[in-house]
Amino acid sequence: MWTFSASRQEPQPADPSSTFRNLCRSSPWKWQSLRFEYLDLPGSEESVVRAWLRRPGALRLEDRNGRLLQSTTGINDSRDGLYVSATRKSWLLPANLVTPVYDDAGLVRRRPEAAYGEPCFGNGRFAAALDPVELAGNAPVPMEFPSANAVELGTIKEVNHEGRDALETVVVVNPSYRPQDPSFPLCFPGRTMIRIDLGTGVCVTSESLDGETKGKGHWLRILGVDEYMLDDLFTAESMNLTDVRQHIVWNAGPVA
Repeated sequence: MWTFSASRQEPQPADPSSTFRNLCRSSPWKWQSLRFEYLDLPGSEESVVRAWLRRPGALRLEDRNGRLLQSTTGINDSRDGLYVSATRKSWLLPANLVTPVYDDAGLVRRRPEAAYGEPCFGNGRFAAALDPVELAGNAPVPMEFPSANAVELGTIKEVNHEGRDALETVVVVNPSYRPQDPSFPLCFPGRTMIRIDLGTGVCVTSESLDGETKGKGHWLRILGVDEYMLDDLFTAESMNLTDVRQHIVWNAGPVA
């Protein structure tokens, strides 16, 4: 049964598969900063990294002991060289400044052309997990060609992942699946268990269930969403900015 909504939206079939795929397209419009822990599977607690990410392109990573692993160093650099290159891509706006086509639930049905991309660490799976559009594509496929979907979805259920609601399913890839990093895809040959966080659209778990890749994937725990993050967090050297969240003590000198 088709339902119709506001002018910027399209008629939507109310089915779990559409909800799951639209959630996979929605990450760029659901958050601007994220604090989380990340682990490539198989791995141990010692391999967990702590991350602070502020769109676009600002990333800080620490190990479990607080040792700095990586920090963005050029977030305030001039972009003159990029614009002088005069390529069409250099003039694309960040995703949060353009409007997608939403479904009735406020999830993204069609993604517009924009400057997509997340910072990487170690491999492309890290960035793909933050914006898992590779699981759904930028828009729905024609209904007469269902096998054109990037992945085929199993039963979709709502689960709890590290204290947050998520959608979980087991997927099988189709020939049209195009991972962001072919060497480190979210989905593996055979079956892959996938979880997508409902609040952010981030892929919080991918785990291969079959074959030689069984047990490979990633795990992610979200600790904070849209928290205030100073530039100092991402730069190599502090700019001595004042964190306005903290009370500032005024030390008055002696009165003449």
